[in-house]
Parts: sequence; structure tokens; C-alpha cells
Amino acid sequence: MSKQLHEHICEERLFSSLFEKHSKNLHDFLFYKFGSYLNPRDKVQEAFIKLWENCANVTPDKAKSFLFTTANNLMLNEYAHHKVVLRHQQSTPKSHTNESPEFIMQEKEYQKKLETAIANLSKAQRVAFLLNRVEGKRFKEIAELLDISTKAVEKRIYGALKKLREDIDEL
Repeated sequence: MSKQLHEHICEERLFSSLFEKHSKNLHDFLFYKFGSYLNPRDKVQEAFIKLWENCANVTPDKAKSFLFTTANNLMLNEYAHHKVVLRHQQSTPKSHTNESPEFIMQEKEYQKKLETAIANLSKAQRVAFLLNRVEGKRFKEIAELLDISTKAVEKRIYGALKKLREDIDEL
């Protein structure tokens, strides 16, 4: 039998050696790709935490690939989040409005219903739906970002829309 069948990433010795071997290269990869603004050091730590959480499912020969893919996805998610934050910071709120108080109240109630309905979606549906409708990403981009098929993205978004229509009668 090969040595790998006897070694397990959940063994602290092997996990420590993986950290020593790959942490600097992983940090450098993230730093060169995204810069220091998104804090690549934190993403390296998070990637190793995810490896530890999935140590029983990841073989030692796939550990490096798992780490780099996970860290890259974490940085992409952080980048997407910062884009949303920046977009909202740049938009200027209205100082006055010609809308009636009734309309404003209805709008707030609708917004509350919508936020509740979105919160009630499954995590997979919510992520795909928000990436598509809020971020404006295409199905193919979402599929690459989430490392799933385009059909899976379509199914998640259409499922989310169906659930939202059921939860909010005004849609």
C-alpha cells in the first residue's frame, strides 16, 4: 500500500507540514493577484481552517489544490463584497422627495417583505440570486465563482425567484 493511504491530513503533524510548505506561497499568490487591501494573510488562515474542517475529505495529494482554490474563492467573495460596499457608498441619498407618506410607508413595508423573503431562501439560492440581481453577474460568471455548473446556477436562481413569488404576493 502507498504511504498516502496511511497518512491523513487530520493528523496534526501532516497538517503542520502542509502549513509550513504552502502558507507562504499561498499568501504570495493572493497578494500578487489581489494586493494587500483585501488582507490575503487572513484568507490564507481561513483556507487552512477550511482544510482542517474538511481534512477527512481531502487527500494529501489534493491539499494544495484545495487550499489555493478555497483561498482564491474567499478573495473573490471579499472583492465582490467590497464592490457592493463601494457602490452603496458612492450613491447619494435623496434629500427630498415628492412621494406621499403613504407611498413611502408602502415602499418600506415592501422592502421589509423582500428582505425577509430573501433571508428565507436557502444559502445557495440567496448567493446565486444576489450575485445575479444585485451584482449583475451572468450565470457563467457565477458558475465559475461558485465552482458549479451553469445549469446549477440557473436552477438556484429560478428556484429563488419561484420562492420569492410565493412569499411576496406583489411580485
